[in-house]
Amino acid sequence: MTEDFNAAYWQDRYQTARTGWDTGTITTPLKEYFDQLDNKNLRILVPGCGNAYEAEYLFRHGFKQVYLVDIAAAPLENFAARVPDFPKEQLLHQDFFSLAGSYDLLVEQTFFCALSPELRFAYAKKCADLLAPGGKLVGLLFDTIFEQPGPPFGGSREEYRTYFEPYFNFLHFETAYNSIQPRQGRELFICLQKK
Repeated sequence: MTEDFNAAYWQDRYQTARTGWDTGTITTPLKEYFDQLDNKNLRILVPGCGNAYEAEYLFRHGFKQVYLVDIAAAPLENFAARVPDFPKEQLLHQDFFSLAGSYDLLVEQTFFCALSPELRFAYAKKCADLLAPGGKLVGLLFDTIFEQPGPPFGGSREEYRTYFEPYFNFLHFETAYNSIQPRQGRELFICLQKK
């Protein structure tokens, strides 16, 4: 991460409750996608997990191999307090880019837009590196330019294609039809499969 958006920066954002991206619950597009998954044995990673409502939903619905990674300790502590029966060894306090392992599914929910844009190519490559053969990167990307300086950092679907095309086949890459109200028309739902 860049110096401006390092662990201390994100820890401070959580400790001072400057978390405008936090919806307080799982968002509709991800909930509806998860509800279609039959294989409860998938190894799932939520990078830059924040308060991880997606992981809580998955865990409560029988997915036991869910892993959370965040560079800041506060959101992992919040999650552990909220979901006390979640395995502590699956809460990874580290930099996503230093992570090792193999996963079947990576869940993108406001991590990509929190990264400095100069890290976007590295993000796409790291996602591919962490996925098992045929694994998928699924989630939401902002398809808009924000008026204020980031994070969050916006962008466009055309830009995003350049990052992911070297590593992924595009199964779905369209405007989300079921975004939450404040984000309607400004999110892409993506389902990308590792080449």
